[in-house]
Amino acid sequence: MTGLGDAVALDDPVGESLRGHHAHLARRLGGALTYAPGVATFCAVSREPDGQNWADLAKLLGPGGFADLFSCPAMPPPDWELVFVLEGRQLVWTGGSAPGPSSAEPGSGVVELGAESVPEMLDLVERTRPGPFAPRTHELGTYLGVRDGGRLVAMAGERLRPPGWTEISAVCTAPEARGQGHAVRLLRAHIDRIVARGERPFLHVAEANSGALALYERLGFTTRRRVTFRGFRIP
Repeated sequence: MTGLGDAVALDDPVGESLRGHHAHLARRLGGALTYAPGVATFCAVSREPDGQNWADLAKLLGPGGFADLFSCPAMPPPDWELVFVLEGRQLVWTGGSAPGPSSAEPGSGVVELGAESVPEMLDLVERTRPGPFAPRTHELGTYLGVRDGGRLVAMAGERLRPPGWTEISAVCTAPEARGQGHAVRLLRAHIDRIVARGERPFLHVAEANSGALALYERLGFTTRRRVTFRGFRIP
């Protein structure tokens, strides 16, 4: 299993994913990369971006395009309009568990979600706002959910895939189904799957989301670094 000594890939998780495991979902021009439309808005530039890299990204996205630079510390040209800025953390799983039924136990209710579940997934995201999620986001990796009476009430999935690591994202539970341990079951199921293939789980959380941060820490995640998420509009 990947060790913390190999965590340098997490310094540029978007770029490492687009150049590697998600290359089939990437659009690239020179030193700029982004995901295909409908998958994700995340973008990356080379580790030491220059004016040409930013020009490549602007051409790739087009005038008025949205550049979600995720946790990239480099700043684009000054005429790019800042759309949002959000303080957050990057956490890595260092082991441990949380109380509650195992994802492998009968009756856990955890099911795999495919393309046929996208309308339900989009509806759940609209009601819970866990973060960016588009019609093709499920193509990034495995998504798991919990159903109650046939209706999708909770889900979590795999997003960024830098070498040796898998990000868990889109963790959300419908308001009427909270307090039943669904998030814990889904997180444990993903951790089990990721570790079984020799990788390490990691995730990102907004600094202000104290409830989610506490849950992740109980599950064995620790803060690796603080990050700033930024999005820009291209002139």
